[in-house]
Parts: sequence; C-alpha cells; structure tokens
Amino acid sequence: MAVSPHSPAPADIASHPDKPALREALRAARADHVATLGPDGTRAAAEAASRLILPHIPHTAIVALYLSIHDEMDPTPLIDMLAARAQPLALPALYDATTMDFRRWMPGEALERGPFRLRQPPPSAPLVTPDLIVMPLVGFDRHGGRIGQGKSHYDRALVRYPGAHRIGFAWSVQEVPGHLPHDPWDMPLHAVVTEREWIPMPGPVA
Repeated sequence: MAVSPHSPAPADIASHPDKPALREALRAARADHVATLGPDGTRAAAEAASRLILPHIPHTAIVALYLSIHDEMDPTPLIDMLAARAQPLALPALYDATTMDFRRWMPGEALERGPFRLRQPPPSAPLVTPDLIVMPLVGFDRHGGRIGQGKSHYDRALVRYPGAHRIGFAWSVQEVPGHLPHDPWDMPLHAVVTEREWIPMPGPVA
C-alpha cells in the first residue's frame, strides 16, 4: 500500500515555551494529519509502520503494546503480525488511575474499560515484565525525547521497568525539530517508528 507523503510538524511548533502548550499544538497537528489521511490512509500508514518495526522485535521478547484512542497511530496491524508468530504480548492496565501495570493479553481475549477510556485486560490476567514497550506518543524528537498525554502513566511505568526497550509508535507529523523540553524524570526512547521510517536514537540511552 502507498504511504502518505511526509507532513512535518509546523515549523514553529517547537517554539512553545512549555510542555502543556507544546502538547496541545502537537495534538492539533496530529488530528489534522489523521483527518487529511482518512480511514484508508491511516490504515495504510499503520501497516507500513508495523512492517518497519517488526524486524527489530526479537521473537522471544515479551512485547507490551497498546490499543489506540482517538487519533493515535493504531498498532493493530503490528499486534496481528506478532500474534501470528506466537509472540508473547501484553497491554497496559490501570486500576487505581495512577499506577500502570502490564498484563498478558492476546487478540480475542477479554478486555474491560479502565480509566481514561483505556481498554485493558481484567485483573485476572497475569502480570508480566515486558522486554520491549511500544507506546503511543504526542510528540518526539531525534534525541530520544518524547511527550505523552500528560498523565505521567508511562513515565512512572518506565522507571519501574528500566530494562525494557522503549519504542515510540507515531505519525511522522509528530516529530519536533531540535530538542523537546526535558524533565529530570524523563526516560529517553531507544527508537521511534513512523509510517515512513525506523528512527534509532543516537548514542547511549539510559
């Protein structure tokens, strides 16, 4: 399938002085991009990103993914590809609205509605320690920086799973030139995949 042409973030998007303002600008750019692509374009883009990331996922790794909300890049094609090769999978789960765990899950297994409209495995699903975490983004740069939804769920989870390989799954329009604002508790990404390219982060990543 054809991949949509690259639509970089607006040139002034990195000029916002703080994370909340930058986050809102990036959300607006992402929404506009997805609306322009339409359903067929978004599906083709998700399939392209899934094909790009697949060679970088070891067959034996426990992979934590997510189920998309709103205009996040949808990892369903990747989930299907991994399930087809019997990859052990997991999804994030929130039960107290603050602490994110990862619980084993495969397509077709039970889901329940969690906080913030999260579709998640039930408490009966086994807890796992992921080897690789594929996460949605609001924005990213090419130095490992990321901006999430602002609730800090992934920030706290990444601290609890420091050995997990951290990969962003995002639209190309979510890239921000230069460096994103960085807080002391932020853990950098090891890589980002978009519908256009696999982007490994330079140098050592903590």
